[in-house]
Amino acid sequence: MDAEAQESFREFVANRSSALLKTAVLLSGGDRHAGEDLLQNALIKAAGRWHRIEEPEAYVRQVLYRQQVSRWRLKWPRRELSVAEPPESAAGQDASGAAELRLVMRGALARLTARQRTVLVLRYFEDLPESEVARILGCSVGTVRSATHRSLARLRALAPELAALGPAAAEQPSSRDYSPVEVRQ
Repeated sequence: MDAEAQESFREFVANRSSALLKTAVLLSGGDRHAGEDLLQNALIKAAGRWHRIEEPEAYVRQVLYRQQVSRWRLKWPRRELSVAEPPESAAGQDASGAAELRLVMRGALARLTARQRTVLVLRYFEDLPESEVARILGCSVGTVRSATHRSLARLRALAPELAALGPAAAEQPSSRDYSPVEVRQ
């Protein structure tokens, strides 16, 4: 990689890594360390092909999704750990309500299977249409629809308190960070 490409890559990482890390953490069930590993592997792949990538963020996100899909297709799934981290602070908002929503959502997402979590993150956090999710996951649109439906039902069963938090949290600007269950309730 030449000096110009290195500088371009460093600039991309500095500007976009925090947004990409949020997605990676959500894909890995709220486990920040696993999310960092997921993002690091995606950035390593991007660095090796940097001079050929036309849309770097789209490429890195695609690698994140595919790596996560590969993880849940493993013959022996890895055990997931719940992580008790304080939520990010949101300036100018009711911090207790937002923090409670984030903690409940993270806990509920961590209890889903990796496949269920991936479908919900792609559909609601990334706000991708069903056809795009199907393309990324290598399945049909019908499979995405049924997986989304089952994942939301399981999420509601695991954390019924989200139904009470969803409408109030929907009024807050940062509720999109961790609230896919507010859709179609």
